[in-house]
Amino acid sequence: MNNNILLYISRFLSLVLVQVFILNHINFAGYLNPYIYIIFILLSPININKSLFLFLSFILGLTIDLFGDSGGIHATACITIAYLRPIVLRSIFGLSYEFQTVKLSKVNFGQRLAYVTLMVFIHHIILFILEIFNFSHTLLIAKKTLFSSLFSILVIMLVLILFRRKDS
Repeated sequence: MNNNILLYISRFLSLVLVQVFILNHINFAGYLNPYIYIIFILLSPININKSLFLFLSFILGLTIDLFGDSGGIHATACITIAYLRPIVLRSIFGLSYEFQTVKLSKVNFGQRLAYVTLMVFIHHIILFILEIFNFSHTLLIAKKTLFSSLFSILVIMLVLILFRRKDS
């Protein structure tokens, strides 16, 4: 269990550092900005204590907010996808989730892509609605959500493929 805790701590720190110091400075055409720090939420164990998981998700989002001076929008988006994660897992993985036998590295590519896509889209739509916070700019919210989601999904899937654990 100690190795798992060290893995989660190192994953948390490395994702935050990469997001804050590299990816937050990428902004193609005003719409493309990858947010890969949510990999921490995506890869968290299924049987994690729900209160602890929500707290860690909040701390993850708050850390990104503190570095980006973004006023809590990342924390809100992270808590929302952490809260909705069991529903998304149940809808995509069905009985495998119910019996807590889902391992993201073991599922087929289509299920993994569906899970990542749904979670990223939910995160991004909440993030950009709160960032822009003006429904007269619905088209801008839709563009930013669509393009950043597609870019984030591509980068997250590449990271998951490149850094997957062989033993899990």
